[in-house]
Amino acid sequence: MIKVSDRVGAIAPSMTLAISAKANELKAAGERVINFGVGEPDFDTPAHIRQAAKDALDKGYTRYVAAAGLPALKKAVCKKLEDDNGLDYNPSQIIISNGAKHSIFNAVFATVNPGDEVIIPAPYWLTYPEVVKSCGGVPVYVYASKEAEYKVTAAQIEKAVTAKTKMLILNSPSNPTGAVYTESEIRDIAAVCEKHQILVLSDEIYEKLIYCGLKHFSIAAVSPAMKELTIVINGVSKSYAMTGWRLGYLACAENIAKAIASFQSHSTSNVNTMTQYATLAALGGDDSEMKKMVAAFGARRDRMIEILDGYKPLGLDYVKPYGAFYVMLIVDKFFGAKCRGQVLKGSMDVADALLTYKKVAATPGVCFGEDSAIRLSYALSMDDMTEGLEKIAEFFKELN
Repeated sequence: MIKVSDRVGAIAPSMTLAISAKANELKAAGERVINFGVGEPDFDTPAHIRQAAKDALDKGYTRYVAAAGLPALKKAVCKKLEDDNGLDYNPSQIIISNGAKHSIFNAVFATVNPGDEVIIPAPYWLTYPEVVKSCGGVPVYVYASKEAEYKVTAAQIEKAVTAKTKMLILNSPSNPTGAVYTESEIRDIAAVCEKHQILVLSDEIYEKLIYCGLKHFSIAAVSPAMKELTIVINGVSKSYAMTGWRLGYLACAENIAKAIASFQSHSTSNVNTMTQYATLAALGGDDSEMKKMVAAFGARRDRMIEILDGYKPLGLDYVKPYGAFYVMLIVDKFFGAKCRGQVLKGSMDVADALLTYKKVAATPGVCFGEDSAIRLSYALSMDDMTEGLEKIAEFFKELN
């Protein structure tokens, strides 16, 4: 047997695969599964965006373009960053990639050397540490408490800094918690990063999905010095229901962008041309459908919170989310309880039993560095969400 490279061998297999595979098996067998594990909007891509892709095909826009992105699209991203975030970038500082995940990999690959430490607030999106490890970096976890609404503080980050610290990964709004950092909190974190000259990878993919009147604030907007230290990651997957189109982008210092452009030209070359024209329509067109989607997510969030408040007497609790479309349901009070003879020892056991006996799919929190919880997405219909939450309550009532 040929041995795989140490780089790939260091990457942990996704702990969600077993749950996903089991859910798919149940569906294939004709079972009805209510899926709280989805990480994508359950809305169609707006019609004008789909039409732009069709028009691009009809016009013959099917050939190679610049590896770092269409010039027109890079200009549109610059305008978006200026209009929405107060950030002034040149097109040469923008890289269009195959989804925000690709942008994240590019950013880490271009800046992190073997042995460099990367601070990752936990709970975290499960891909962050694997990308860091695949690039030879060392993940350093800083744990946010439930009492702090799953947000780390500047003091915690300061304490984690060493001579080897190269980067901080900041995700607001957050997957998996829905946490949204305030401008004040971000400015405090930025002060630490400027003091120690730490790069910040700022994942802002859920930027548009914020509720309760809160507003997104990019750490790159703190100061010119912080902008130079920040790699802004964004895309159209979540905001415009374009997950399958695969387009993300980043904005950063000129020298980093130049390095990433060179690397991408040798790795993937350009994002498919039709998607780039569709994204031009997304960024420059009518956003009324996006606003309807955000309003729908907000209504589902409110309803989920209302229902979960009623479950607190059962011993269930949650951390209130203010962005994205996730809730972390705290279930550790039930560790040690039995489900049909099986002792529940952690979130993976809870998720597996929920799927087996109630046909409800949820993501175990251990995947995100938070074993005390399971993640519930509200990117599903109101009716399915309500029915699924009722089944979750039944499940915990039946434990002994």
